[in-house]
Amino acid sequence: MDISTIVWLVIIAALFFYVVSIYNRLVALKNRYENAFAQIEVQLKRRYDLIPNLVETAKGYLKHERETLEAVISARNTALAGLKAAASNPGSAAAIADLGSAEGALAGALGRLNVVMEAYPDLKANQNMQQLTEELTSTENKVAFARQAFNDAVMTYNIFKQSFPPVFFAGFFGHRNDGKLLEFADSETFQAAPRIEF
Repeated sequence: MDISTIVWLVIIAALFFYVVSIYNRLVALKNRYENAFAQIEVQLKRRYDLIPNLVETAKGYLKHERETLEAVISARNTALAGLKAAASNPGSAAAIADLGSAEGALAGALGRLNVVMEAYPDLKANQNMQQLTEELTSTENKVAFARQAFNDAVMTYNIFKQSFPPVFFAGFFGHRNDGKLLEFADSETFQAAPRIEF
């Protein structure tokens, strides 16, 4: 074998290993953002489990506010369905957008419930209600942190996928779509966790 053949083989091997490294990095980054979404899913499920307890505790005091309570439960169920759809495919831009919209609607319903409960001092003093409120606030903070980690992971994936030269290989390796950031319909509500005071 002459020296030019060896040089060409080294160049081809280096290119091969570089392309393999691009593939591996795309896979790792996609798995990282899917795992980050799983962390959001855990916190949102916890939140969805707390909401019916909150409503049940409030029912005894809010007999004349049935419409508000039903709106909260309906918004919770819609958000839960959105979470299930997004969890089955965290790479789906439509599913992530639907989840964001459903979360915004839920935040609005919880805000209306908060306003209604302000008129019931006995409810605000109820120990179960105080504990549920504290747990819900804590969960809201965890959702915010998990959402930030997810969005950071999606950005890292998108930046690498769109950069040169990975942009030429991403589609070939099955990475055709960019990751979608999880933005809630009412982002201002979630930048500072919703305050539910009793």
